[in-house]
Amino acid sequence: MGNSSSEEKTSKPKFFDGVKAEFKKITWPDRELLLKQSAAVVGISIVLGGVIAVLDMILQYAVDFLVK
Repeated sequence: MGNSSSEEKTSKPKFFDGVKAEFKKITWPDRELLLKQSAAVVGISIVLGGVIAVLDMILQYAVDFLVK
């Protein structure tokens, strides 16, 4: 039992050292790239929302036509 607690104490700092090393590898986007990508996401979301709304209206019309 004594070995497991000493292994836990040594494994936690190793884990956090690994996390710290991975964070140093991250390349964060600059402001211009972030704005361009955010605008692309918003634009695509709006377009897809419109397409889904149109398809929904068409399907709703079709179902109403078949039911009546």
